[in-house]
Amino acid sequence: DYRAEVRRVARAKLPAVLGEPDGRFAVPPGLPGAWTAEVDAVRDEPPLSVAELDALDGVITGCAVAIAETGTVVLDHGPGQGRRALTLVPDVHLVIALTTQIVADVPEAIERLSPDRPITFVSGPSATSDIELSRVEGVHGPRHLSILIVDA
Repeated sequence: DYRAEVRRVARAKLPAVLGEPDGRFAVPPGLPGAWTAEVDAVRDEPPLSVAELDALDGVITGCAVAIAETGTVVLDHGPGQGRRALTLVPDVHLVIALTTQIVADVPEAIERLSPDRPITFVSGPSATSDIELSRVEGVHGPRHLSILIVDA
């Protein structure tokens, strides 16, 4: 419903799948380097400026938890997930969700999250209908969201 692409990917094929899109992608500290071995990756360390992030084609991150019922990924901006600007500025966001991070519903997700961390719920590309009630994507974040489900 929210125009997010969801794909199941074998762990051994993850580097090749992440390397499929053309372009340069930001990656946060803590994201396993083996995952992005075939990606033209730019580490967000030290933090890239907004202009540098805007010049990239996308970002690749992990997630804290994924919610099956709502199709939502939750970022707590821990290792492998990056800071908020990293996930909001680039046009494409590729999220890696391990099968062990998938829960059934929102209450189960909340149980896994720390109240001491910043939390961002992502259910699809950024969109708004504030402008003449027409849907516009990419106003407040990425225009394209892809979630890669990987066996743990």
